[in-house]
Amino acid sequence: MANMFALILAIAPLITGILWCLERFKLAPARRRLAQQPGQQRADAVGVPAGNDVAAKVSHKPGWIETCASIFPVLLLVFVVRSFIFEPFQIPSGSMMPTLLVGDFILVEKFAYGIKDPITQTTLIETGHTKRGDVVVFKYPPDPSLDYIKRVVGLPGDRVSYDPVNKRVTVQPGCASGQDCATALPITYSEFAPSDFVQTFNSTGNGEASSGFLQVALDRQVDGGIRLAQRKESLGGVVHNVLTVPGQQDQLGIYYQQPGNSLAEWVVPQGEYFMMGDNRDNSADSRYWGFVPERNLVGKATAIWMSFDKQEGQWPTGVRLSRIGGIH
Repeated sequence: MANMFALILAIAPLITGILWCLERFKLAPARRRLAQQPGQQRADAVGVPAGNDVAAKVSHKPGWIETCASIFPVLLLVFVVRSFIFEPFQIPSGSMMPTLLVGDFILVEKFAYGIKDPITQTTLIETGHTKRGDVVVFKYPPDPSLDYIKRVVGLPGDRVSYDPVNKRVTVQPGCASGQDCATALPITYSEFAPSDFVQTFNSTGNGEASSGFLQVALDRQVDGGIRLAQRKESLGGVVHNVLTVPGQQDQLGIYYQQPGNSLAEWVVPQGEYFMMGDNRDNSADSRYWGFVPERNLVGKATAIWMSFDKQEGQWPTGVRLSRIGGIH
């Protein structure tokens, strides 16, 4: 269940909070009143012989209640921060390289696009709007139990086109049904240049090939590896780097085909968004599975708070402190 953890995180402070209130406002005052009564009266009240140490018995706080009451403030703080302010995520794949690398730990601003019910994801208070160029974590539409992270390329009403040969995006705002498209946005690109990243390919036990990414100096070669090309893309005023595989074209046959539009062209419906990864030839994104509904948005990725040098599916080999900072 996609929201099971959020549900557990909501129930835990609720239960411990009830026990905390019960202890603070009912049980503890009752113990204090009993402890202040004369010995025989106190013994009669708790049903024990007067010769026993009744004061110690009535003043004793049950261990499980003490534990629940002590962890309630911590659970409440975690619930509030994670549900409404910031949530940490780990980057598991290279689809957002070079902006985000495998092993990056990021903070996602949960309130960037609205304060939502953590269980139903219903927007309670609007606090902002999604912008082109934002890096966003969202629930993967075909399987909402999975969290994806991509860059927002198309807003509701935009016509998005992608040239799989020249690797360029075109966005025309205001192309909703029955409207004329406005002039295309001025999306600019720098010239291609060799990047620091080399894509490698390995055979798995079942005969399939898997790929990884190594950061290798430009004057070094990797046997069987392909050095990726990099250039700057300016989208919605946000300048960032994108990677491509030289000479490789997209698999157009598995592109998402929107009814009424040409292949590699999409009109973003109202209340939905078009997402793409910065590692353009290694990203399963809206080109292949369609649009992201607004209710699926988790929040805006704002910072890298820790980064481990690692490959997908492998243990870390070091720490990349130089990567700690903001995300653009």
